[in-house]
Amino acid sequence: MDVSSRVLSELASREAALDAQIETAREEARREVEAAEAEAARVLAQAQAQAQAMQTQSEAELEAETQRIRDEARTRAAEGTQATHSRAQERVAQAAEHILRAVLP
Repeated sequence: MDVSSRVLSELASREAALDAQIETAREEARREVEAAEAEAARVLAQAQAQAQAMQTQSEAELEAETQRIRDEARTRAAEGTQATHSRAQERVAQAAEHILRAVLP
């Protein structure tokens, strides 16, 4: 009985050691999972910040392009108006000259 008692005691001791190792492994796995979750959250936050920065940059570029197009359209409209005004002045001058020739002998 003494031998079987020692064997049982040794088995219980080994079982306790294995239980301790299992608990240590579980705790280490829990810490690794927490670290991975924290890293994933950091990466996600960084990706969101980058996406926001890219969106802001894209909106700024779009606004700049829109303003450039508007400025170009204004310039063309002003040039067109000026050309139309010049042609109208020429026609008025031609009409006045034509009238004067017709009226004056």
